[in-house]
Amino acid sequence: MIESEKFVWRMARSIARIARAENVDFIFKASYDKAIRTSVRSFRGIDVCKVCEILSEIGRELKIPVTTDVHSPAEAEMAGARIDMLQIPAFLCRQTDLLRAAAETGRAINVKKGQFLAPWDVKNIAQKLIAFGNNKFCFTERGTTFGYNNLVADMRSLYWMRAAGYRVIFDATHSVQKPGGAGDATTGDGELAPVLARAAMATGCDGIFMEVHENPARALSDGPNQIPLKNLPKHLRMLKAIHAAVS
Repeated sequence: MIESEKFVWRMARSIARIARAENVDFIFKASYDKAIRTSVRSFRGIDVCKVCEILSEIGRELKIPVTTDVHSPAEAEMAGARIDMLQIPAFLCRQTDLLRAAAETGRAINVKKGQFLAPWDVKNIAQKLIAFGNNKFCFTERGTTFGYNNLVADMRSLYWMRAAGYRVIFDATHSVQKPGGAGDATTGDGELAPVLARAAMATGCDGIFMEVHENPARALSDGPNQIPLKNLPKHLRMLKAIHAAVS
């Protein structure tokens, strides 16, 4: 979440520096609007036009690709003019008009697999994107609804989606969420995020998605499942070692 312009620049510079030091390819993700918050009182974000401008500047200055999520065809068109990759939120992954608008920008697309979808169901999303003229897409596994206020990460999903020929990312931090677990807020098991990331890398995936914050306890969104910035280097080194062992 972009908590402020200063904050997002500070995080982008810090993470980019760590990624370069660890020789890891890096796409910087930041959200301008958390449209699917648990409570009406939750922090949503800041203006989409302003954020697209900020992210575009970050990408140019730091020489890194940037991505953000879009929630409507109009937002997809707006972000597509400046952002390298558009992300389709999990709850909106089957919205045909949104997929069409994102595809028609010509940008790369990251589709978060809905918590309600089986791995083999993503083929229908893929067919839509291809029909709309875009084959530059990947799917991100972010856990499956498991009863109430709980998600489970099924590592078989990574195998099945990759076997179908798709590029697959594993979302380590959203997979440990407990949606609505605090009644009016989402909680999570952040200490398990690196564990699942290691398992996903061993199972086989094309990348890892992780929410990183300089102080998760003070984060305005998803703090309980975020990874502290100071711990990022050691996690990247471990993931690289596992990747090397299974490649």
